Amino acid sequence: MALFSQRIDPPINVLPQDGQTNYHGVVLEDNQADYFLEHLLNAVQWRNDEAILFDKKIITKRKVAWYGDRPFDYTYSKITRSALPWTSQLLELKQLIEAITSETFNSCLLNLYHTGDEGMAWHSDNERQLKRHGAIASVSLGAQRTFAFKHKHTQETHTALLQHGSLLVMQGTTQDHWLHRLPPTKKIHTPRVNLTFRTVVERY
Repeated sequence: MALFSQRIDPPINVLPQDGQTNYHGVVLEDNQADYFLEHLLNAVQWRNDEAILFDKKIITKRKVAWYGDRPFDYTYSKITRSALPWTSQLLELKQLIEAITSETFNSCLLNLYHTGDEGMAWHSDNERQLKRHGAIASVSLGAQRTFAFKHKHTQETHTALLQHGSLLVMQGTTQDHWLHRLPPTKKIHTPRVNLTFRTVVERY
């Protein structure tokens, strides 16, 4: 699959210290990004996300889907999900991202934000099931959104503007030292799909 000319080579590390988060810019041509967005909006088995907060189940407007090589169990926000088998389009995207990053992934968590009103609170992707210090490759499709980072100790913040068809890769000690979130905004009225390719480690 051809890469689009807006790809940043070498990618830019958006964090000043204590981690590596590389923004590669746009890695899909417009027609490719549009194609994948349409497929994901219509073919993915979306469900409203759930979380347990203060012993109460919360159901969000934001929707999620979890896919993988095998039916991996993945627990976050005290809810366990079982991975669905890859679609051919998700496999195509995975292979492209693996070629760009020289990493391998066995699973993908997808998020669907219908409008800018929907976002994600501060958190780190440091669940026990994930490969420690493994790369997490985030592909953005649809509405352009701001992505924010906050250092766990100094509280300093940094942001990156994630474009349609772009790639951001968090790796190294990023999850140890930084929180991240997708801030809500009233200015966005179109959907965004975010794919985060990950590596689950099965522990016996």
